[in-house]
Amino acid sequence: MGCLVSQLAAKFAFFPPKPATYEIKKRDDGKLVAASTTSSHSQPIAIEDSCMDVLSIQTKRGNKIVAFYLRNPYARLTVLYSHGNAADLGQLYDLFLQLKQNLRVNLIGYDYSGYGASTGKASEYDTYADIEAVYECLQTEYGVSQEDLILYGQSVGSGPTLHLAAQLPRLRGVVLHSAILSGLRVLCHVKFTLCCDIYKNVNKIRKVKSPVLVIHGTEDDVVNWLHGNGLWEMAREAYDPLWIKGGGHCNLELYPDYIRHLCRFIQEMENITTQTRLNKIRNTLSLHKRLNSDNKTCCCTTTPKCPQCFKLKSCSCCLPKCPKCPLWKLPKCFKPNCLCQCMKCSCRCSICSCLCAAKCSCL
Repeated sequence: MGCLVSQLAAKFAFFPPKPATYEIKKRDDGKLVAASTTSSHSQPIAIEDSCMDVLSIQTKRGNKIVAFYLRNPYARLTVLYSHGNAADLGQLYDLFLQLKQNLRVNLIGYDYSGYGASTGKASEYDTYADIEAVYECLQTEYGVSQEDLILYGQSVGSGPTLHLAAQLPRLRGVVLHSAILSGLRVLCHVKFTLCCDIYKNVNKIRKVKSPVLVIHGTEDDVVNWLHGNGLWEMAREAYDPLWIKGGGHCNLELYPDYIRHLCRFIQEMENITTQTRLNKIRNTLSLHKRLNSDNKTCCCTTTPKCPQCFKLKSCSCCLPKCPKCPLWKLPKCFKPNCLCQCMKCSCRCSICSCLCAAKCSCL
């Protein structure tokens, strides 16, 4: 039953354009070139771009996927773009050009298995293998490290994006554009996760250690704005989100705030140095350790101290507490005539040296 539900969700998840909007040809020198098939001409028109490489990449699941790598001579960072479920590279080429120029980045976009000129058939796990293969290509062919990489996922593309982001602790940043919490949450509007669900971003977002920018339209009738808001709230390092008022699911790029906010994010990511990020991680770990130490109440391995007199060195749950500190409440004595109101005789207790020397009347 779970498998059937998963297959049903996958059917609703993938709508590759048929026929593809481009085709791949090999020149006499062996270089691959792309040609648009959407023009009114009877023959495909070659996409002439000296700053673009057309790549055919083998995945671990046996498919060959197509990727466009666009170079910007002024770029410091590279964006890996995972598109939505109803587009291919031929339709996205103009957008890639604008992003490359306006953001001053190198950009690589790829078609999932079964999309465009890529072989195979689209599925959740094939898209995971696809993005892993593209990332490996960036490392080996272009020398791009995760520290200089920003992952960008639009709609269904948020699935493979977060899958990879959760595995790269030193990633520079992540952009989630009209992203989903999970597949079944879009289809059935459920608020819980089933084993047969696909793209369980709701679980993976918590594993991402890099800054996350969420962009979503308030009038998105395909993936409700609550998906984007939920991912933003769960992100460990959430960047200022962009909620585009009146924006739908496929038109956010038309709003001026889109490119303006994205440019600001890219610029701030460029200014983040490795040392800055390491210091931030150390500070976070140190804070967690202090909080965990303060929350220990019994059988603690490290003995807590009085926050004001620094002399109490016993476990706070089982021995008397310092009466000088208003933050520490004294347990009342069971003896009705006890004046010191302590569980043990305060004058004979050697644990807290700040207590008075008067004898307890209950003994």
